[in-house]
Amino acid sequence: MPHEHSGGATVTPSAPDIAQEVAKPGVGLAVVAAIACLAQFMVVLDSSIVNVALPSMKTGLGLSATAQQWVVNGYLIAFGGLLLLASRAGDLFGRRRVFQIGLIVFTAASLFGGLATDGWMLLVARVIQGAGAAALAPSSLSLITASHTELRQRTRAMTWWGVAASSAGAAGIVLGGLLTTYLSWRWVMLVNVPVGIGLLAASVVCLRSSAASEARARMDVPGAVVITLAAAAIVYGVSIAPDHGWGSGQVLTLLIGGIVLLAAFAAIERRSAEPLIPLDVFTVHNVRVGNILTLCMGAVLTAPLFFLSLYLQQVLGQSALRTGLSLLPMVSVISMGVLLSQRLIPTIGPRRLVVAGCLVAATGLMWLAQLPAHSAYVGHVLLPTVIVGAGTSLTMMPAIVAATTGVAPRNAGVASGLLNMCRQLGAALGLAALVTVATTVTRHSPSTGSAAAVDGYRIAFCVIAAMSVGTALVSLMLKAAATTPRPQ
Repeated sequence: MPHEHSGGATVTPSAPDIAQEVAKPGVGLAVVAAIACLAQFMVVLDSSIVNVALPSMKTGLGLSATAQQWVVNGYLIAFGGLLLLASRAGDLFGRRRVFQIGLIVFTAASLFGGLATDGWMLLVARVIQGAGAAALAPSSLSLITASHTELRQRTRAMTWWGVAASSAGAAGIVLGGLLTTYLSWRWVMLVNVPVGIGLLAASVVCLRSSAASEARARMDVPGAVVITLAAAAIVYGVSIAPDHGWGSGQVLTLLIGGIVLLAAFAAIERRSAEPLIPLDVFTVHNVRVGNILTLCMGAVLTAPLFFLSLYLQQVLGQSALRTGLSLLPMVSVISMGVLLSQRLIPTIGPRRLVVAGCLVAATGLMWLAQLPAHSAYVGHVLLPTVIVGAGTSLTMMPAIVAATTGVAPRNAGVASGLLNMCRQLGAALGLAALVTVATTVTRHSPSTGSAAAVDGYRIAFCVIAAMSVGTALVSLMLKAAATTPRPQ
C-alpha cells in the first residue's frame, strides 16, 4: 500500500472532511483522480516522447551529439533536482496552487520549445519543463492521497495513477513517432499545450484551494539549488569529456566543482532547520541500499531507449513512427512486469527479485551488444529488448519497497521524494557517461560512418550490461526485512 504521507505532509484517513479540502462541492472523487492521473501521464510522457524525435531535432536545429543527450538530461536533472523542493512547497503553499503553477510552467515551456528556432532554445525549454514536472508529479499524487480517504478508494485511485505513469512510457514512444512522422518534431512539445490548458481549466473549476502553512520560511531553497547545480556540473563535465579530454581544465573544473557542491549540500542539510533531505533517513540500511539501486537502475532503464532510437533511425534509416512501434514491445513489457513484480515480492522477496531481474536484463543487453550495421528486427531488436524489459520491470518495485520501508512516519514523504530524485538523476548521470563512452569508441573506431557509430553503441550496451550486473551485486546487501504487504 502507498504511504499515508505525500511530500512530507501527513494524511489522516479518518477525517471525513479532508476530501472537501481538495474537491469543490459537487465534484466527485473520480474527477479529482482523473485530473491527477492525466497530469502524471503528461509528466512521464515527456521523459520518453522526445527519444524518437531526437534525429529530427538534430536535423532541424543542428544539434550535436552532446546537445541531443541534453534534450533528455536537461529535463531529468531539473525534474530530479527540484522534486523534493516542490514536494515541500505543496505542503507549505497548498496543493492546488503548486499544481497550477507547475501546469503553467510546464505548458509555457512546451510552447517555447515547440517554437524554438535554435538548439539552445529547445534545451532551455526542456530544463524549464523539468522544473514544471517537479511541481506536477508530487502535487498530483497529493491530490489523490488527500481526497481519497477510504482505503479501497485510495487503493483503486493509486493503482490508476501508477498505470498512468507506467503506460505513459509506451504511449510516449508511439505518440512521438506518430507526431514526428506526420507533423514534425515540434509537436512532441506542442502536444502538451492543449492538454496543459485543459488541465489548468479543470483544476480551477474542480479543485478547492487548500490551506497553506504559515511556516513559509522553512523552504530549503539553498539545498535544492545546490543539489541541482551539483548534478548539472557533473553531468555536463562527463558529457563534454570526449571533446575536451578528461584531463582538460574545463572538465576537471566541472567535475571537482560538482563534488564540492555535493559536499556543500550535505553541510546545508546538516544545519538546516527544515532540510530538504533529513540525513537520519539514511540510518535505515535498506533505504541506503534501495536508493543506490534506484540510482543505478535509472541509467539501465533510460539509456537503452536512447541508443536504440538513434540506432534504428540514424543507422537503419527507419522512420520515427516505425521506431516507436519497434520499441513499443519493450516498454509494454516493462509496464506489465511492474504490476506482476508487486505480487511476487511477498513470496520471492525484494533481494532475489532484483538479482533475477538484473541478470535477465544483463542477458538482453549483451544480446543487444551484438547489433550489426544491418539487422533483422526480430532477432536483433525485438527479442533482446523484450528480455531487457522483462528483467528491468522486476527490479523497480523491490527497489521502491526497500527505499521506503522502515522509514520514520515523519520522513515517509521525504523517502518517496528521495527515491524519485535518485531515479531521475541516475538516468541523467548514467546517460551522460554512456554517451561519452559511445562517442569515444566511435571516434577511435577503425570503421567509418554508421558502422563506427554501431561500434560505439555496442560498447555502450556492454557497459549497461555490466551496470546491471553491478546492480544485482548491490542488491545482495539488502536485508531480508524489506518486505511489503500483499497487494489489496
